[in-house]
Amino acid sequence: MTYTLEVCVDSVASALAAKRGGADRLELCADLIIGGTTPSLALVRQVKAETGLPVRALLRPRFGDFCYDRYELAQMAETAAALAENILCCDIHTRARSKRLLKAAGARVVLGLDDLLNRSVDGSGYNAEYGLLGSNKATEETVKLFPKDCDQFVARVAASLKEQTGKNIEAMVYGDGAFKDPVGKIWELADPVVSPGYTKGLVGTPNELKLKYLADNDFGDLKGEALKEAIEERIREKTSESLVGNMVSEGTTPRRLTDLIGSLCDLTSGSGDKGTPIVYIQGYFDNYSND
Repeated sequence: MTYTLEVCVDSVASALAAKRGGADRLELCADLIIGGTTPSLALVRQVKAETGLPVRALLRPRFGDFCYDRYELAQMAETAAALAENILCCDIHTRARSKRLLKAAGARVVLGLDDLLNRSVDGSGYNAEYGLLGSNKATEETVKLFPKDCDQFVARVAASLKEQTGKNIEAMVYGDGAFKDPVGKIWELADPVVSPGYTKGLVGTPNELKLKYLADNDFGDLKGEALKEAIEERIREKTSESLVGNMVSEGTTPRRLTDLIGSLCDLTSGSGDKGTPIVYIQGYFDNYSND
């Protein structure tokens, strides 16, 4: 297996030292002592000229967090366009914004991962909608692309289940869930969407009442069985009219059903040695008023 040794440097002197030490490539930044910021164009040119090594310049307008405002994003786009006229954006959910900013900054060719392998190359696989987005490394020479034609697949699965069981069972294909682990700080959703294919019964968002709000406000004078019956009746009276913006729904989750259920499936199946190819969920659409 061949490896590339990339060394992080912040001056010409440290770049030359890295080259003497066997570096194959340099990550160049300024202010390394505070975690690194964007190097000057003069420094980039000097390091390239003096070392002859491939150089990757860090784009970070300041130290601290990575939540940038529109002015900082524009600064980074302008710097990137000054460093290279052909740019590949490897972000996922902000790719449209990145492409727009880079083109406005003068970059000649701007591509995203969705622009690569969105059609077959010499007989290769491809994903017309997502390209390399959502792909996973399979071997040193191959990748597995994000699945395609999933709507047809889930329709066949649902039809087969209906034929064999006589029941209407919704089906979906899921990838990464959409959540952040508050302890491990792991942010999921490296895929372009949680679910690339699902049956029609999974379209939409929950439209739920906040039970604690009902208990504390509308039925604050009730307790025990009387409170339970009052809440159940309010749920049964609920119509299909959206509750978004109504205090009685504050704190519920107005996310798409496919994002919620896909995240549940991802957390259940994992990606290691559990070997769980199918997750079967029952009672998801039940509520407090169901017997």
